[in-house]
Amino acid sequence: MQKTAVSWVIYTLTHSTFMLGLTLFASQFPSFLFSLMGGVVSDRYNRFKVLLTTQVASMIQATLLAILIFINHYQVWEILSLSVLLGIINAFDVPARQSLVYEMVDDKTDLPNALALNSSMVNLSRLIGPGIAGIILEKVGDGACFLLNAVSFLAVIGSLLLMRLPKYVHKPHKKNVFGELKEGMRYIKRTPSIAFVIMMLALISLFVLPFSTLIPYYAKDVFRGTASTFGIIDSFIGLGAFSGAIFLASLKAGSNLKQILFINTLVFGAGLILFSHESSYPLALIFVTIAGFGMMSQITVSNTLIQTTVAPNMRGRVISFYAMAFFGMQPIGGLIVGSVSKWIGTTDTLMGEGIAALLIGLLHWRYLHKEKLKARKALILEQRQLQVV
Repeated sequence: MQKTAVSWVIYTLTHSTFMLGLTLFASQFPSFLFSLMGGVVSDRYNRFKVLLTTQVASMIQATLLAILIFINHYQVWEILSLSVLLGIINAFDVPARQSLVYEMVDDKTDLPNALALNSSMVNLSRLIGPGIAGIILEKVGDGACFLLNAVSFLAVIGSLLLMRLPKYVHKPHKKNVFGELKEGMRYIKRTPSIAFVIMMLALISLFVLPFSTLIPYYAKDVFRGTASTFGIIDSFIGLGAFSGAIFLASLKAGSNLKQILFINTLVFGAGLILFSHESSYPLALIFVTIAGFGMMSQITVSNTLIQTTVAPNMRGRVISFYAMAFFGMQPIGGLIVGSVSKWIGTTDTLMGEGIAALLIGLLHWRYLHKEKLKARKALILEQRQLQVV
C-alpha cells in the first residue's frame, strides 16, 4: 500500500515519469550500497535479532511518512529522503530474513517449496495491497495508506516475538568485516552457477523490472483512470506473481528450476510486449498478469537456486550479493527507463523492456545449452574410462 501511495503522490505532484524512476532509485539504491554490509551482519550476528531491529526501524520510517502526509506540508524531496531511509533498512533486512527462512525449515528438501510459499505470501500482499490502496487513495486520502502501513508493523513484530527458534550459538569470527566481504566475493567467483544466477538477476533488474515505474502513466494517461485504476493494474501484476509463486510451491522435488527460469523469462518479456501498446483495458490486465507470472520467477527461482547451492557459512553474504543485484540494478534501471521514456515515449520504452527480457532469456538458454554439452562430454569421458578399466 505504501509503495502504491508513494508512486501516486509523486506522479500527482510532478506528472513526470522521470520522477517515478527517481523515486525507485531513492528507495532501492541505498540497498545496493549497504547490502554487502547487511550480508556480513547477517552472518556475524543473531539473524532473528537483526530482523526484529529492521522491522522496528521500518515501522518508525512508515510512521514518519504518515505524519509528514497528514500535516499536509510536504515536498518531493522529503518523501524521497524517507525512501532512502527505507532502502538502507532493507539492505540489512533482506539478507537476515532470507537466511532465516533456511533455518526455519527442518527438512532441507522442502526448502524450494518453502521459499516459493514465502514468495506467495509476499505476492499475495502485492495482489491485495495496491487494490486497497487505490480505493483508499480515492475515497479517504493518501495519509490513510501510510498510517495503515505503519500500524501493520505491530502485527509483524508481534509475530516475530511469538516465533520459537533454536537457541542462537555465537561463532567466533577471525576475520574483520572487510575480510569477510572479500571471502564472500571469492566464494562466488569459485561457484560459477551462483555467479550466473546473480548476473541474470542483475540484468533483469537493470533492464526489465523497472517497468513498474511506468504503470502510473498507463493508469492516468492511457486508460484515463484514477488512483483506483493504478491500484487495480498493480494488483493484477500481483495476481500473476502470486499465481507463479503457487505454481512453484506445487513443484515436485528435483524439478529443473533453471529450465523454468528460462521459460518464465520469455513469458515475462512476452507479457510486457503485449501490454505495452494495448489500448483495451481488459486485455491490458490479462497481459500484465502474464508479465507478473513471469516476473515472479526471476526473484523466487533465483533465490531458491542460491539457497540450495550456497555453503551455510556463506549464506548471508551470498544473499547480500543477490540483494545487490535485485535492489541495486533496479534504481539505476529506473533512472534509465524514466529518461528513455522522455525521448521515445513510454509505450515504446515498455516494449523495449519486454524485448530485453527475451534477449536475456536467450542468453540463459545459451548457458543451459553449454551446461548440457559439458555434462554430455563428462558422461562420455566417464564411459570411456570405465571401458578402459
